Amino acid sequence: SGGVHNLFVTHGSEDQAALIRRMGRGLLVTELMGSGLNMVTGDYSRGAAGFWVENGEIQFPVQEVTIAGNMRDMFKQIVAVGSDLELRSNIRTGSVLIERMTVAGS
Repeated sequence: SGGVHNLFVTHGSEDQAALIRRMGRGLLVTELMGSGLNMVTGDYSRGAAGFWVENGEIQFPVQEVTIAGNMRDMFKQIVAVGSDLELRSNIRTGSVLIERMTVAGS
C-alpha cells in the first residue's frame, strides 16, 4: 500500500514557539484524524484539532475542523521546519510551518 515509509526532514534552528510567532495567524495542528489522501492526485483532507493563533500567540483551542490542500503544494509551501525533532516510528521531523492551507469548520 502507498504511504510514507521512511521520512527524515532536516530541521531548522527555530523552536515551535518561534514558528508560532512567525506564523502570525493560523492553525497550530496538534492532532490529525482519519485518513484523506488521494495517492493519484495528491489531494489531502483530514480532520484536525489544535489551537487558533493570532498575532503569533495561541488564543483558544479548536476542534472538529478540516484542513485540506494538495500534498505537492504543501511541500512547496513549507516555510520552515522546527528544531523540535520528534521520532515517530520511521518518521522524524520537527514542527512544520506551511504557508497556506484551507481550514474549514466552526
